[in-house]
This record gives sequence, C-alpha cells and structure tokens, in this order.
Amino acid sequence: MRFFLGPVFVLTCLCAFAQSEDSPEVLRAKAGIERLRALVEAGVAPRAQLDKAESAIADAEDAALLRRTLYGTELTDAQTDDMLAAAERRLNRRKKAVDEGRKLVDSGVASMLSLTPLMDEVDSAQKEQELAESRARFARELAQQAEAEDAILAKLNDAPKEVQEFADRYDGDGVFNMGTFSRVESEFVKKFGKPLPVSAMGETNTHKSLGFDHRGRVDVAINPDQPEGRWLLEYLVGNHIPYFAFRHAVPGKATGAHIHLGPISTRYKLGG
Repeated sequence: MRFFLGPVFVLTCLCAFAQSEDSPEVLRAKAGIERLRALVEAGVAPRAQLDKAESAIADAEDAALLRRTLYGTELTDAQTDDMLAAAERRLNRRKKAVDEGRKLVDSGVASMLSLTPLMDEVDSAQKEQELAESRARFARELAQQAEAEDAILAKLNDAPKEVQEFADRYDGDGVFNMGTFSRVESEFVKKFGKPLPVSAMGETNTHKSLGFDHRGRVDVAINPDQPEGRWLLEYLVGNHIPYFAFRHAVPGKATGAHIHLGPISTRYKLGG
C-alpha cells in the first residue's frame, strides 16, 4: 500500500538513533516517527507498527548510551545508573522477543529454529549487562578510593595519630613521574605475571569533585595488607618512591583500600 512503512522504516530508525543525538539522521528519524504516529491515529497504519518502530528507536538510544559509557574513561554516579538501566532494558526487550517467538512456535505459526537467533540475542544482551555491571563496580570502587583519600587527607592536620590507624605514608625522595611509574609497573609484571591494577591514572572527575589535585599521581587497586600490596610497599620504600597506602576502611567515610603512588594530593586553591 502507498502508506505502508515496513521493516525498512524500522531499520532506518534503528541505525539513525545509534548515532549522535544531534545528527541529521536522528532528526529525520524523529520526524519519521511523527509521520507514522499521524498515520496510526488516522487509522491508515497499524498500531503495532508504531510500537515496533518506537521500541527499535529506544533500543538504539540505549545502545548508543552503552557505547558511550561501557568504553569511556570515567563515569559519574548518574551515568553509571543510566548505563545499568540501559543494559537491563535491552536484555528485557530481547527476553520479550523470545517469549513472543515461543507463542508463535506453540501456535504452529513458526518453527523452533526461529527461536535460535532470538536466543543468541538474549545471550549477547546478558554479556552486555555483565560488562555494564563490571564497569559499574569499577566506577564505584574508584569513587570509594577517592573518598578514602579525601577522608584521610582531612584528618592529617586534625588527628595525625588517628590517620596511622587507616593509612601508611612514605614521602621517599618526593619525586614521582611516568618514568618512575613505568619502572614500578615493569617490576610488578615480572614478579606477579600480570599488569598492575591501575584504578586512577592522574586527574579524574571524581577527585576534582572532592576538591583535590590528583595530577601526576596513580592509584592502584591493591590492598596493602595482601601479599601483592606488601611486596609493592617494600619495592617503593627500597626505591625511595613516595606513596600513601590506605590500609583499611574509614568508618562512615569510605571502604576503598588501595595504594596511592606519588606525593599526597594537594587541595585545589579556590577563588579567582
């Protein structure tokens, strides 16, 4: 029929919304949806077609959001929540497609083979969700580590003895740069056969939001009380490399045990 907008229309929307929200393709896809909605309201096109097109666009938007967040360098709390929600929605859509496919099989309209690609999409979405959850854990661990540093730094002047309960400080020769870090990383790989688990390389939005300068510093997600942590601290002392080892949780503040390589972070100066 002249006004029938079939699968090609849905695919066009899907591809368009997988791109930047400001692209001309996105604007055309939105306009296309409005035209289809008008056709449905006029009784020319079926409601199911509009629902399918809107679902495809929503799924493409979620896919674009996941591409930005799953492989980005940093995430805010809000971005982390959005990422997890998008991954869950995409998984639920694919589970719904399988349920609808099973109904067609049960009614004799489709064969069991028709479920195979739908099940494959569910598996893919589950892996995507697992990756999102892993990324969220990493983002939250980084926030915990930054909060641990902030809490300890706040106590340095007021209660230095109390700080010793939670962290070890070694000033070394006061020098730390990327050349120093490369040597540390190389020795760690030789010793343990795996990369140093870096959680924050230099400045991060999380550190900036807490008000202190983390440029030229590196955080590694190692508990200093574990074997790898003990070896690392001994190596740092042996080579006069400054560090700040956060040994335990800070009650009511943070739980991010880690080792901060380099001098203690300094507070940003406020004002103009």
